[in-house]
Amino acid sequence: MKLLMKSVAFAAALGAATLASAQSWPVYGGDTGNQRYSQGNQITPANVSKLNVKWALQLGSNRSQESSPILVGDTLYVTSSFGPKNVFAVNAKTGEVRWKWSPEMPKGVEQYACCDVNSRGVSYSEGKIFVGRLDAKVTALDAKTGKEVWTSTVVDYTQGSVITSPPTIAKNVLITGFGGGEYGVRGALVALDQATGKEVWRTHTVPVGNEKNADTWKGDTGKTGGGAAWNVGSYDAKLNLVYYGTSNPGPWTAIVRGNDSSDIGKFTNLYTASVIALNPDTGNIVWHYQFTPHDAWDYDGVNELVLADLTIDGKQVPALMQANRNGFFYVIDRSNGKLISAKNFVPTNWATGIDLKTGMPIEAANNEKRPRLKKWAKDICPNLVGGKNWMPMSYNPDTGLVYIPTNNLCMDLEGVQEEYKRGQFFLGVNFDLDKPGPGGYLGGLKAWNPVTQKEAWFNKDDLPFNGGTMTTTTGLVFAGDIKGMFRAMDAKTGKELWKFNAGSGISAAPISYTLDGKQYIAVTSGRTQSMPAFFGKIGEKMIAASPEGGTLYVFSLN
Repeated sequence: MKLLMKSVAFAAALGAATLASAQSWPVYGGDTGNQRYSQGNQITPANVSKLNVKWALQLGSNRSQESSPILVGDTLYVTSSFGPKNVFAVNAKTGEVRWKWSPEMPKGVEQYACCDVNSRGVSYSEGKIFVGRLDAKVTALDAKTGKEVWTSTVVDYTQGSVITSPPTIAKNVLITGFGGGEYGVRGALVALDQATGKEVWRTHTVPVGNEKNADTWKGDTGKTGGGAAWNVGSYDAKLNLVYYGTSNPGPWTAIVRGNDSSDIGKFTNLYTASVIALNPDTGNIVWHYQFTPHDAWDYDGVNELVLADLTIDGKQVPALMQANRNGFFYVIDRSNGKLISAKNFVPTNWATGIDLKTGMPIEAANNEKRPRLKKWAKDICPNLVGGKNWMPMSYNPDTGLVYIPTNNLCMDLEGVQEEYKRGQFFLGVNFDLDKPGPGGYLGGLKAWNPVTQKEAWFNKDDLPFNGGTMTTTTGLVFAGDIKGMFRAMDAKTGKELWKFNAGSGISAAPISYTLDGKQYIAVTSGRTQSMPAFFGKIGEKMIAASPEGGTLYVFSLN
């Protein structure tokens, strides 16, 4: 591996910023509840039109840049795609590279990365930067020097498991999952000691044998049951609970792991397509809620879980929110897992609603929208890419709204028999994903009220798979799109106030930080590459929307 030092004064510089400014974006989601809400107050609706590029950093790789930087002191830490190929520590004011770490990746590792060679960033704690890798390892780096402190193997990547998201920090451990729902892996969450990298606990997200809830699987199919927790987690320190969403069950065809109908019986396939709350000290599952029992659509439950205290029916509720790929927006009591409300936020027809008493989806009648063995289900909405994919939403406690990057696609699916082969796709379906949703648009940015479960405003887009969002205390929302256009909008109305052409599509969510009284906005650009291949003519339009790229842009006012 290679380490490049650019500044011998970096050790002193790391702690030079004030505590207040140093904590303006310390974790992936801005805070441990993934709100992506900035309290920076210098950039406002009145002056955002004067935003300009302050500096830019070439990330050293093209394609699928999904990293959100974090700020420690006056240093930004950001990753590139392909491994990551590079981890950078840069002066957050000037973009000067303080060090670069470039791990060596095994040849051919990309074949085990289902949906691209991305990296979503790093975590920080106690003087160390932690990064998950495509070879299913986690490395700790000295935050001052970039030197490797330890590297631990989480799982064998050749089974189809890569790590693309930063770990969750909780007390003295870091917690990570890994990918593989499309490869028939058995998902797990793993806690490592921050100081040594030694494994503290491992909790499988799919029970087998004599384990509790193993009977929700037909026979021993849980052994290849998926349920991978590959996206970011959330942490409530007061409740001492870590929250993760889990992926689809494997294979997609439902008859392998249970009944081949909407009458699923006991075969719910826990804990796939679910949110699980764990005690970070022990790894014990405290509660769970399953979004899509016996998932036959690849809807998953991995989207980020946003924590906020909401006033509902006159009472303050410790809420957990998710805009699920299945098209429904969920509000759950994060202290106990009780479902509070659920409402479709995009055109949805596979289910007519969610039963609030049982928490179960009310599926379309007569198995019309459930794909079965050798039986096509046609025009299922939303598409398996979801009403929302991994791109993060944000929550603004001032407006009371969440800002959701949405998709409007549908699909046809048919179940087929497929034999499990280690390290290869284990899907068991035929599909047609090249189907626009109703209304003449394919995506858009939607402001949603989680208390009333109603749309506040919606900016439609002619393409799907647009970027994550960030919102500010001054009433702004920032987001990019697959064409590479980066925008600032009025958080109350959605009116566009400023835009910048980043040159390549934007999937990542932006961040904001303040140093020495100056507020900055940062976002990475670099269009996705693998996903469009599944979408036929729509995918061709996605590819044509912008070239590949790899740049971190940082903006400030003149």
